[in-house]
Amino acid sequence: MTGQPAAHRILLSIKGLHPQRWYELLSKGREVVLEPEGEADPTIRYAVVWKQPPGLLKRLPNLQVIFSMGAGVDHILADPELPDVPIVRVVAENLTQHMVEYVCWRVLDHHRQGITYRAQQREKIWHEPPQPPASEVAVGIMGLGELGRAAAKALRAIGFTVNGWSRRERRVEGVNGFHGEAGLTPFLNATDILVVLLPLTPATEGIIDYSVLQRLRRKGPLGGPCLINAGRGRLQKEADILRALEKGVLKEASLDVFEREPLDLQSSLWTHPRVFVTPHAAATSDPAHLAPLMLQQMEAFERGEPLKNVVDRQAGY
Repeated sequence: MTGQPAAHRILLSIKGLHPQRWYELLSKGREVVLEPEGEADPTIRYAVVWKQPPGLLKRLPNLQVIFSMGAGVDHILADPELPDVPIVRVVAENLTQHMVEYVCWRVLDHHRQGITYRAQQREKIWHEPPQPPASEVAVGIMGLGELGRAAAKALRAIGFTVNGWSRRERRVEGVNGFHGEAGLTPFLNATDILVVLLPLTPATEGIIDYSVLQRLRRKGPLGGPCLINAGRGRLQKEADILRALEKGVLKEASLDVFEREPLDLQSSLWTHPRVFVTPHAAATSDPAHLAPLMLQQMEAFERGEPLKNVVDRQAGY
């Protein structure tokens, strides 16, 4: 025991991840359990979850806060019996830095023609294609939350023109802002490399479809538009991405997330010559950085301080 009252226990429920490290770190501040006791466990005050079983949290009558182990919370909101308590999403420098690194890596690889050079290396071709400067290339970021704003700042420092689109208006220094349905087409028309960092909500599910890809700038300095999705897999329609690649609507794609994960071994995305696949690895949740932040929030909450990074359930993020 940690000296905390029994009714301040944490439920740790994570699917697809090993719980041991999370358990060890959270146990430094609280008693942690992996399952509720009985059909209704009044001793649990906090839940730390990732893709928890539907109906699990309703068994906690004294639950006061739900903590998501990732930046997204769609896995929590998918529960039809979710209790009406605050949901806190992850915002951590470590997680943000990982995402910024991934976005810059993939943007620069598309910009500096990585796929072309790798193909030339396989064929032992010594040829330098024309290379536009970053200042002539517009990167469009869909989603201007914590991750999107940080990525925009880094890309601007490299020299790219940065456009930003969000469901609601957001002003970001140095970013050409667009928002809502009226702003989507102008945003896409002005974008050479599309970076998707949107949360998954009913309004954004399947948003990256053939219609959206068709509206990206075709005659830009890269010889065609590129797609990077490091947000959520269900934001995209993979059949439409493959169609856009085959029709010349899309030049290249870097995909870290997929409609179904792990990516099916039979998917054409694995072997497509102009697709770069990573296994949902853009910004892995590191318990060494995130668990202490959760414990700090719990302590502050019990002192009467407001929670930080609380999810707007209506908006979905």
